[in-house]
Amino acid sequence: MSRLLIATNNQGKVREIKAILGGFYDEIVSLKDAGLSLEVEEDGETFEANAVKKAREAAALAGCDALADDSGLCVDALGGAPGVYSARYAGENATDEDNNKKLLRALHGVKERKARFVCVAALVSGDKVTTARGEIEGVIAKAPSGSGGFGYDPLFFVPELGQTFAEIAPDVKNGLSHRARALAALQKKLAE
Repeated sequence: MSRLLIATNNQGKVREIKAILGGFYDEIVSLKDAGLSLEVEEDGETFEANAVKKAREAAALAGCDALADDSGLCVDALGGAPGVYSARYAGENATDEDNNKKLLRALHGVKERKARFVCVAALVSGDKVTTARGEIEGVIAKAPSGSGGFGYDPLFFVPELGQTFAEIAPDVKNGLSHRARALAALQKKLAE
C-alpha cells in the first residue's frame, strides 16, 4: 500500500492535495493524521530549497513518500521581496496584518505594483526528488480588501478577476492559485 505524508497540518492544503494526487497513492495523510510533529527551519535561499528540505525531513521521519511546499509573494518593485521571507517579512513573529502593513509602506508612492504568488512543491520518494513550480500574476492593491484567505490575500489583486484573493470564493482561488498550479505540474510529472 502506497502512502504519502503531506508535511503540513493545514487541512485546506491536505484536501487540495488529496483531490489532485489521490490517484497516485492509496493513502494521503497530514502530520497530525500520522501522529507526527515536524519543525523545519526554512533557511533556504529559494522556495525549492525550503520545499525539498521539508519533504526530505518528513520522508525520513515517516519512512514513506513525503510532499512539502514553500510559497510566498514576489514583488517586482522590491526586487522579488518578500520572497522566501514572506511569512516573516515584518519580523520573526509577525502577523499577516504586520506583513501587509510593511508591504504597503514599502510600496508607498510606487506606481508599478506587479507581483506574483509563487509555490514550489517537492515530492520525495526514496532517493528521488521531484519538484514543480506554480505562479499566478497580480498587482498589489493600495489597501486591503476582502475578508477571506490569509497572508497577503487582501492585497493581491488579480486583474482578470477584478478582485483580490481575499474577495474570491475559496474554490475559485484553489482552482487557480500558485499551489494548485504547482500541484497540477507535479501531477503531470508523476504521470509521465
